[in-house]
Amino acid sequence: MGKAVEVIELGFVNAYLLEAEGGFVLIDTGMPAHWRELDRRLASAGCAPGRLRLVVATHGDWDHIGNCAKLREKYRAPVALHAGDAAMAERPVVLKRRVRTLPLRIVSRLWPLIMRLRRDWPRFEPFQPDRLLSDGQSLREYGLPARIVHLPGHTRGSIGVLTEAGDLFAGDILVNRKRPGAVEIIEDDRQLEDSLARLRRMKIRTVYPGHGQPFAMSRWTSPGAGAAG
Repeated sequence: MGKAVEVIELGFVNAYLLEAEGGFVLIDTGMPAHWRELDRRLASAGCAPGRLRLVVATHGDWDHIGNCAKLREKYRAPVALHAGDAAMAERPVVLKRRVRTLPLRIVSRLWPLIMRLRRDWPRFEPFQPDRLLSDGQSLREYGLPARIVHLPGHTRGSIGVLTEAGDLFAGDILVNRKRPGAVEIIEDDRQLEDSLARLRRMKIRTVYPGHGQPFAMSRWTSPGAGAAG
């Protein structure tokens, strides 16, 4: 994409550190339990406190915003989120969502119990976003030639970050577990279908998903490649 991308695997979720003019931009932050690994990876990439220009959360699920408050405190970086998911950052919110696959359905049912049993896990620290993002918003003021793409369906405020080179940091709208496909946890089916149709019309080279390995967009849009999820 012209600028270097550091893929930071934090358990089952990815964060992405992008070089920007005058520093870095971080996309997503992982869960609180992975704070030490995230902090270590930022340091090893040369992203010291004061050099992180912006933290972008692609949506408000806690595995993506879990370390936003700590990053703001230590790295003195503003945290940005779409207005549609701002409430998820400020207090615990349980969304009513449909789960497409049986394995994920089982995990989603058991997750509250797992959280109660794992008392040793760090708790999520609520926060208020410093910036509220909107569709089409440029990130050039933070040194990154990219714009925000609003992609609701997984959550109301889900976004992607699309660079001028055609790289999409997709959050959970597209995933790559066994193969590239659409998100399997859905808040609004109609919004999701509209978002997926929009992506198919866009000039995207590489997808950097919130879960799984990066992949060429053609692997998702080609016939029989799992474009329907």
